[in-house]
Amino acid sequence: LGKFNLDSEAMSTCKKARAEGICVVTLDRLSSLPPEIKGNILSLLNVEEAVRTCTLSSTWRDAWANMPKISLRDGNFARTKFVTLVDMVLSLHKGTIEECHISGNKNYHDEFGRWMLMLSRKSPRSVIIKLNSGPMYRIPSCLFSLGDLKSLRLKNCIISLPRVFQGFKSLTYLSLSFFSSTDRDIQNLISFCPELTYLRLTSFEGIKCLNIQSPTLEDLLVDGYFEDINLDAPNLEEAILSLDLKAKSYQFVPIPHDKESHVKQSLGSLSDIEMLLVGGFFMKYLSKGCIVTKLPVVFTRLEDIYLVICLSDQRQVLTACSLFQNAPNLKNLGMLSYPSRTWDEDKASIQELTLQMQMDHLVTASVKEFRGRDYEVDFVAKLLTWAPALEEVKLEWKGQIDRSMVLTKLLALPRVSPRAKVIVT
Repeated sequence: LGKFNLDSEAMSTCKKARAEGICVVTLDRLSSLPPEIKGNILSLLNVEEAVRTCTLSSTWRDAWANMPKISLRDGNFARTKFVTLVDMVLSLHKGTIEECHISGNKNYHDEFGRWMLMLSRKSPRSVIIKLNSGPMYRIPSCLFSLGDLKSLRLKNCIISLPRVFQGFKSLTYLSLSFFSSTDRDIQNLISFCPELTYLRLTSFEGIKCLNIQSPTLEDLLVDGYFEDINLDAPNLEEAILSLDLKAKSYQFVPIPHDKESHVKQSLGSLSDIEMLLVGGFFMKYLSKGCIVTKLPVVFTRLEDIYLVICLSDQRQVLTACSLFQNAPNLKNLGMLSYPSRTWDEDKASIQELTLQMQMDHLVTASVKEFRGRDYEVDFVAKLLTWAPALEEVKLEWKGQIDRSMVLTKLLALPRVSPRAKVIVT
């Protein structure tokens, strides 16, 4: 038995020595990696953990300073500790920063300018700044001089271009949220990005007429306050356009003899559009002025349309029909119906509309927040007579009137498609 215990101890000692040997070899192999490889490995850690690796050995002392991706978030940090960390990382980093993300919920207005200056000297290709506390941060001119920038995301900021702005020649992705700017600055910022493909503008102020001119733009999201919008983006494939409730542009009483077409002005150049979502009160904006039934372009690639619409407003319904007429290959139609909030709408019954539509390729349609009002039932009736390939109309019930009576009306509606089903959930 004693011999067995001795042998066991010897085996255990051998295993331990072998494991330690493997550990040393592994550590040596990692330590001998090129600095850029070490930097890539450390980019998988948060910055604080990456900096701590400098205590491993002399070969790891400055490895964190070559990290290509840096993410600095204040989280549970005390403010002073986070400021020290950001200052140290931005000042001591040696290589090129591919991506830098700085976000926090504390006030860093005193340090912001210094951080942006240090960051600009690193020539980052992707910048994300989300500092949520306090008043908006004014973006310094040094950030607008980053010639290699490919992606820029800013939140809670003021966009004021320097007098000499050469543009972001390589920028493909631009996202601005909770920001303030002017018509001229935002127009020039977008126009001077010749490679821009994705644009997101949300919760903004100070912009009356939003001008978006971008021949390369493919994906657009706009949600904010504005009075007018002009789009010139012939290669746009997906667009989400939403007008905030507080905006004034939807509140104006439509003038029937106004010759300006807001549909043409906003959507007339979008020849390659594939998906269009009109949210907020943007339909109300589009229904202002002259409603055209023929646009300069036909949306031959447009297969999906989603609308937030007041179906009791005849002008909004006519505007929607104008879109349908110019989208001959429309397959999927989604709508969210909201009740009238103002008294300036034309409340003529949809049944009185003599407009004849042909929606040959429409397969599915849906109406969310369906209340069973007569004008909503009338619109469903029109869809059933316009769409010979229709398979399903899905209505998400939110009504307070007698549901069974509405169901009886819906089931009695004539339909041109033998496969068309009306489903109420």
